[in-house]
Amino acid sequence: MVDLKTDLKARVRTPGWVGEFRAFIMRGNVVDLAVGVVIGAAFTGIVNSLVKDVFNPVIGLLVGGIDFSNLFVTLKGPHEATLDAAQKAGAVTLNLGLFVNAVIQFLIVAMAIFWMVKALTRLHVREEAKPAAPPAPTQTEILLTQIRDELVARNTQQTTPQG
Repeated sequence: MVDLKTDLKARVRTPGWVGEFRAFIMRGNVVDLAVGVVIGAAFTGIVNSLVKDVFNPVIGLLVGGIDFSNLFVTLKGPHEATLDAAQKAGAVTLNLGLFVNAVIQFLIVAMAIFWMVKALTRLHVREEAKPAAPPAPTQTEILLTQIRDELVARNTQQTTPQG
């Protein structure tokens, strides 16, 4: 009796690029990049909350109670009290507060990356500073050293005056 699964595998040929793609995906750099993207997305959420929920209220309080998320200029359309209301009314707005938020978020992310790279560089320098023990000579190197020493000894005996 013929096994249908084996027969089907024999008839269906996997394209060559599938193996290449599988090898590409499993390379260390691609997996590291994927992990970095996931962690970056999570970090972005934390930074967004930090800016919106912590920094902006404090900065707004220091500059007279301004809510940066509602700092906008209406270019065309009805003038509303909040950005949401202006956008719902179809007004064209210049969203200065959202831009300030984005700049603050960028500065926080840039500072975090700066300190992370600085710490990693310091760790890397510490690793390089440790002197590595020289590797033990191989059997071949030991044998060659013995041969060299024997040849030097023979050469020295031949050149010294006898007598």
